[in-house]
Amino acid sequence: MFQLHSGNEILNIDQPLVMGVINCTPDSFYTGSRATSQDQAKKMVEKMVNEGADIIDIGGRSSRPGSVEISDEEEIERISEVIAFIMKEFSSTWISIDTTKSTVAKYAVELGCKIINDISGGEMDKDMISTVSNLNVPFICMHMQGTPDHMQDNPQYENVTEDVSTYFESKLELLNTNGIKNVVIDPGFGFGKSIEHNYTLMRDLKQFKKFEKPILVGISRKSMIYKLLGVTPEESLNGTNALNMYALMNGANILRVHDVKAAKEVVNIYQQLYK
Repeated sequence: MFQLHSGNEILNIDQPLVMGVINCTPDSFYTGSRATSQDQAKKMVEKMVNEGADIIDIGGRSSRPGSVEISDEEEIERISEVIAFIMKEFSSTWISIDTTKSTVAKYAVELGCKIINDISGGEMDKDMISTVSNLNVPFICMHMQGTPDHMQDNPQYENVTEDVSTYFESKLELLNTNGIKNVVIDPGFGFGKSIEHNYTLMRDLKQFKKFEKPILVGISRKSMIYKLLGVTPEESLNGTNALNMYALMNGANILRVHDVKAAKEVVNIYQQLYK
């Protein structure tokens, strides 16, 4: 069993957890995840919590392929009210802040977030790792080749699974040196990877269990599903559920999703199979 420690609170991962995604952005790739007003974000949070979300992941900047950077101030403005709302109305629900900026991460944790989720693993802000260390909160460390604006131009690997494993080996050593042991690893499906790279990583997911850290899988409605099936993100829930089940069967501990109810059903069926 894994545990995440944040302050005096502990989140047990003795069964697969579901992380619901709230994008306080106007340009996330899946329209159903966009909260373009604070009222809309609050309604999405309420729905996800009622459906059983274990973690709510709040992001103020889209990281879709081709997305552009925004200022720290704008990112903070987008997320502050919805975090405050969760802390007031659903205080027992863990919140993660999805950001690559240390200033945003620090602000969000001080407001009540318990986890920092950085798609760059601390690569895009030289102060992120020291900030995580000082805040003493769990760190979701994702692998990404390149940056969101160009990561899908032409991703190349000698061997994608070995390359991502090597990344985590060095990154976990660096984090440990900085006193950060509370780490979740995320292979980064769709971040600087072709469709074939993504499916190779998924087939090899069990290999990442050697790091003895919780594994987060975020494939919800992504292009590795909808492009393969010839559908749209809006039509890719069935494919998402199929791939999430495979991920659970091969070592995933946290599913990051847009559709909490569906993911909880996948988890329940998985647990019935493997109880």
